[in-house]
Amino acid sequence: MQPFEVPTELSGFVHTYPAAQDVLTALQSRRPDVRYSIARLWLSEGIPFAFKANPSLYEALRIWLARRFDIQAKQITVIGSGRQGYSLSPNATLGRVFGAQSDLDMSAISSTFFERLKQAYLRWERDYSGGLVQPRHTRERDLWNENKRFCPLGIAHGFIDPHKIPTWWRYPEAQATLDGLWRAHEKLKTTAGAPTLRRISLRVYIDWDCFVRQIAISLEAAARYHRSTSPARP
Repeated sequence: MQPFEVPTELSGFVHTYPAAQDVLTALQSRRPDVRYSIARLWLSEGIPFAFKANPSLYEALRIWLARRFDIQAKQITVIGSGRQGYSLSPNATLGRVFGAQSDLDMSAISSTFFERLKQAYLRWERDYSGGLVQPRHTRERDLWNENKRFCPLGIAHGFIDPHKIPTWWRYPEAQATLDGLWRAHEKLKTTAGAPTLRRISLRVYIDWDCFVRQIAISLEAAARYHRSTSPARP
């Protein structure tokens, strides 16, 4: 009987919130199993860093949002700096600690929720292409055209951002989703012991495989950025 094989790059990962440098060092191996392990175990499960002082509040937030979205609380999780305590975005914010100016990046993993928002997006795309709805100003037109280009790519990979759908009465699914996020943020502002944050964002995935895959892709991008910006070793 062969023993389980554990990647040596993860042998030192014994804490709930591993240090940024430890994660980036492990990612230098470029092994897919390392990226996927970090994505699954450390970046999608457990109590997020933002709620480590008040875990029950995290559960209360998930239950409240789940009722608004008509999904299970277990299908909602936190990613980003609110999850591990620092940013792993592949840009200048890499390593920046979670704070009052940070977003609380949430994910929902539900095929039914995904499908509702997908259909709302497709209705908007048809309406916009057919001239039934028009942007109100140049900035909105630019955003709509950008969303029209990139949202189908996300949908094809199993995720959708409800923020990309106009919150107009013609698209009540997006309207209700973003209203729920806004109300959740307002409730946190009045809750003792809640983290201070800039806003709550959300991305909805069709299933857990798509979720983990996208997190792993983001980790690889962060590792590439770190390599490109780190001083060369002699």
